[in-house]
Amino acid sequence: MRFAITLAFSTLLASAQVVVFENVNVVPMDRNRVLQRQDVVVRDGRIAFLGPAGKASAPTGATRIEATGKYLMPGLAEMHGHLPLPNSSQELVEHILFLYVANGVTTVRGMLGYPSALEHKAAIAAGRLLGPRLYVAGPGLSGNAVKTVEQGVQVVREQKQAGYDLLKIQEGLAPNVYEAIAKTAKEVRIDFAGHVPNDVGVRKAIAAGQRSVDHLDNYLEALEADNSPVRNADAATKARELPFHVDERKMGELAQVTRKAGAWNMPTMALWEFFLNDATGDELRKSLPELRYMPRSTVDQWTQRKNAMVAQSHVFMGFHVGGKTGARVIELRKKMLKALRDAGALIALGTDSPQVFSVPGFSLHREMKAMLEAGFTPYEVLESGTSKVAEYFGTQQESGTVEAGKVAGLILLDANPLSDLANVARRAGVMIKGRWIPEQEIQQRLEKLAAAAEKM
Repeated sequence: MRFAITLAFSTLLASAQVVVFENVNVVPMDRNRVLQRQDVVVRDGRIAFLGPAGKASAPTGATRIEATGKYLMPGLAEMHGHLPLPNSSQELVEHILFLYVANGVTTVRGMLGYPSALEHKAAIAAGRLLGPRLYVAGPGLSGNAVKTVEQGVQVVREQKQAGYDLLKIQEGLAPNVYEAIAKTAKEVRIDFAGHVPNDVGVRKAIAAGQRSVDHLDNYLEALEADNSPVRNADAATKARELPFHVDERKMGELAQVTRKAGAWNMPTMALWEFFLNDATGDELRKSLPELRYMPRSTVDQWTQRKNAMVAQSHVFMGFHVGGKTGARVIELRKKMLKALRDAGALIALGTDSPQVFSVPGFSLHREMKAMLEAGFTPYEVLESGTSKVAEYFGTQQESGTVEAGKVAGLILLDANPLSDLANVARRAGVMIKGRWIPEQEIQQRLEKLAAAAEKM
């Protein structure tokens, strides 16, 4: 079964129509405000005009969207996403990309790349494939993949030459290999980001210039109390006991170190809660309606994995799943994120989708709620997925806010997202690179995806 997504997008490209949002309230995201009763004209994929309602000039035949009482905001970003594997069918590629688009995700930083991901990036940029703008990391740099300094230097140069946007750091790298990767990355001017190898530690990673620390990786280990009785314990004991032997007073200082270094964090809070809480895979499966859009075989695998993690008290990223340990890790992560926020550290929205029970696009709504619960304001949460993302990529002249001259990646909402973040899910439609997709069409396509997912 094919979804006609590419065909529909080609039709939109051919039309090159002007779109006018009439009498809309604009949430520009340049600061915490709403511009009421505005007209916004989109032409050739960019915002050509933004001003008081009734002042816009548009040609005969322009698509006019009567938006009284609605709110227009920038598209969102998934700053720790994943793209289909190299052997994925074109059907699955279109499927995953549309889940992002359907939720107003106009940018994805793909954190584990392959040559096929670079092909998808080029196809999207050329208008041959419907999807968010992609920034693609190269294949992961783990201790198993990169064992020597020489290999580290070589792989950095190869990935830069291949056209990847950044390097994906993974677990297990020896400190001297990590240092060689960091040094070479700076020489060839390519970012390195992702996990923090345990033998390196978050403080050294930040000092080395790692662009982002994803999942708050290794922050909790850095909080271990100076008099911790498990400092030299075996791995199993530390996985169970370390969260109860931390010094929370270290959080503020560590957050300040992060801020001063200009290191970013992509916390993926909701995903870690899925991994660490006591809920079984079967329980999560019943509670998450968006799972209907993921291939049935994938959801089966996620369910089995979480069931096994709970039943066997599995260790995930160094900590026991479930019970008192899991609950304590979740608590500490919220406190550490709040400390980073209070220190003014750089934070961007990311969910690690698709991952266990983290569905592309839909997972952002759960992540935004988690950030709100950790102490962020609605504006700060939205900022982390819009204007802060433009700051990260250095694309402030192109994206991140609703302003004349910028690329038209937009979400039209039925209610104000600054008053209630849940309103981000109350869409009237999405615009991606100037192409308008009304919510009715989005829902029709999602229903087709749900039907197809049952057979995958």
